[in-house]
Amino acid sequence: MNIGAKKTTGWKATISVAMSNYIEAGSIIAIATSLGFWQDEFGISNFAVGLLAALSANAFGAAIGAAIGGPLCDRYGRKAIYTYDLMVYMVGILLAAFAMNFGMLMIAFVVTGIAVGAGVPASWTYIAEQAPSGARAKHVGTAQLAWSVGPLVGFALAAALAPLGLLGSRLIFLHLFVVAAVVWWIRQGLVESKLWTDEGRENTTIPQASVSGGQGLRGLFSKKVNITALLVLIGIYGFWNTVAGQAGIFMPRVYETAGLESEVQQNLLQVLVWGMTVLATYFIFMRLADHMSQRLLFALGAIPGIFAWGVLVLFTDGGMTTLLIFAICWGISSGVGAQAFYSLWASELFATPYRASAQGIMFFAVRTATGLLSYFFPTLLAATGLAWVGLILMTCLTLSLIIGVIWAPNTRGKDLKQIEIERYGEPISPELASNTHAAQDLSVPHEPSPTVNVPASAGNTGGN
Repeated sequence: MNIGAKKTTGWKATISVAMSNYIEAGSIIAIATSLGFWQDEFGISNFAVGLLAALSANAFGAAIGAAIGGPLCDRYGRKAIYTYDLMVYMVGILLAAFAMNFGMLMIAFVVTGIAVGAGVPASWTYIAEQAPSGARAKHVGTAQLAWSVGPLVGFALAAALAPLGLLGSRLIFLHLFVVAAVVWWIRQGLVESKLWTDEGRENTTIPQASVSGGQGLRGLFSKKVNITALLVLIGIYGFWNTVAGQAGIFMPRVYETAGLESEVQQNLLQVLVWGMTVLATYFIFMRLADHMSQRLLFALGAIPGIFAWGVLVLFTDGGMTTLLIFAICWGISSGVGAQAFYSLWASELFATPYRASAQGIMFFAVRTATGLLSYFFPTLLAATGLAWVGLILMTCLTLSLIIGVIWAPNTRGKDLKQIEIERYGEPISPELASNTHAAQDLSVPHEPSPTVNVPASAGNTGGN
């Protein structure tokens, strides 16, 4: 069922690919809003609930999928992932919707998580490679926007269907099946990423391995500049996602600990969080990230998140006022903060032969860390209360802010091929190296070094 490659290009292609993020976030919220119902239905413990969360699209399941999907994306193409991953996803979602016992639910969450993990690195890579240099953040921001709309819709459905109990949760999973089926159909018309096809894969006269040092993981770990970028980006995204991962799936429990026991009110408060995230993504990140200092914008997005959790920790007796302040500030921060910039920088700082592999490895590392905490988070929250848990989460957000402000790259407005030559000092991609003289004569403008420089191994990408 191919609707024709020419019909799925430009913004239509960007949106169809960005829907991987809607599906990922939607899966997490479907799990988050249903865990209490599953716990009551199957009589499982808090630890079992943590296990379900840890093995889902929120953590280990997605981590395994990314570790597999990233390298496959570099080896066989970005489009190849889209041919199969959503079919696997739909199988997992159906299993969840009709789960009759704990074992069936566990299998459903793992299968869904693996499919989500395989698709997300491919989506960020594809969007960045197809986007115009002067609007790359705007296009990549579409994925962030879809990631924000997923929870907005998910929590709204959860609030509306709350009277139905577990049946309502099953219907939410079924809505994700329908969305995935529609997106899969549209994606059949996607054209392959031009950057990937230009990398000598259709020109056998260019020996790729001799130029790039290999595709995928082998090429990725062959250069110090890649390892440095991996560590910086894992620091930025990892510490932030430690917080966002627990908030995404366990936030109803956090609200309950803070004194808000109504499930409907909890879900409506999350609708506000994600509504603010959608607005911040569209009106701030997508409008400004291509035109102003990304280091400054990153900091302005991260600070409200730390403030939000500080308010929640220090004013636990503030009632709904405290919760509304938290929801607004955390929502704004989620729209402009670490994930939006990570998805942009992760595509910019690696050469095309291993761009998706890098994202797969980082996603694997970050979601694995999230999964480890998910094992214990419900028990930790119940045992220590919100104050101690909140302080841990604030520390993680602060570390993400510090790393991002110090090592924010200077890539705004530059072509991906230009960034590649600046960072590596030579063409890494075979298509770039096919004309040696042209590569040697290429003039790359350098901006003045900032007060705080990126380590030398990171190339000329410091200061934005």
